[in-house]
Amino acid sequence: MEKMNNAQVASLKISKDVIAKISRVTAMEIPGVAAIPESHKNIGGLFTSGTLEPIDISLADDFAEIGICLDLEFGAKIPEVCTAVQRNIKENVQTMTGIVVSKVNVTVQGIAFS
Repeated sequence: MEKMNNAQVASLKISKDVIAKISRVTAMEIPGVAAIPESHKNIGGLFTSGTLEPIDISLADDFAEIGICLDLEFGAKIPEVCTAVQRNIKENVQTMTGIVVSKVNVTVQGIAFS
């Protein structure tokens, strides 16, 4: 029986859906985040019409760029919450998947009043 080199035996592919799920759960851990909408309107309707996914993942050359839309709680400090979301998503996606996250873009879509 021949021994095979491990590098030739396996490859690993991680779905954009997995990265989106990690991003969703990670964002919701941050105080001040009220919700991640099921869909969002294209701001300004410049390029497309209708609704878009609230989490967009772009993969190129072993780098990921993540875009996420959020509803924040009324009274939340928007810059602080968004910075925490960016940091948390980048850290968790990189740790869990090994994919380098080059950018996390956050769009605040709405404010939730409790």
